[in-house]
Amino acid sequence: MSRDLTLFPNDNIGEYLWQRQQAGDELEQPREVEFSVLFPSQELALQFGQLLLENNQKLSFTPFQDNNEYPWEITSYPEMPLNYENITAYQALLETGSEPLKGKFDGFYCL
Repeated sequence: MSRDLTLFPNDNIGEYLWQRQQAGDELEQPREVEFSVLFPSQELALQFGQLLLENNQKLSFTPFQDNNEYPWEITSYPEMPLNYENITAYQALLETGSEPLKGKFDGFYCL
């Protein structure tokens, strides 16, 4: 099967989705995806967390020990089909919303 670059662009997200699709994952089956944003202070992280909660998002708030400059992590857990549009749109939403609070997008993960 040849790779459709409109569905699986040549970047990290497209490659991740392509590999999952090639492994037989049914990408259109909705599932929980973890998106993490790091913050330089607990107060800023909590402000962002409140923003997500006000928008009915499931989240976790934890210390992040792998980065001294960004020691607080907010992880959001939306449920969605795995496709490029969904992942990039949610990532952009988090980046835009966290930017005024000095947030730094740290990636996404899905079982």
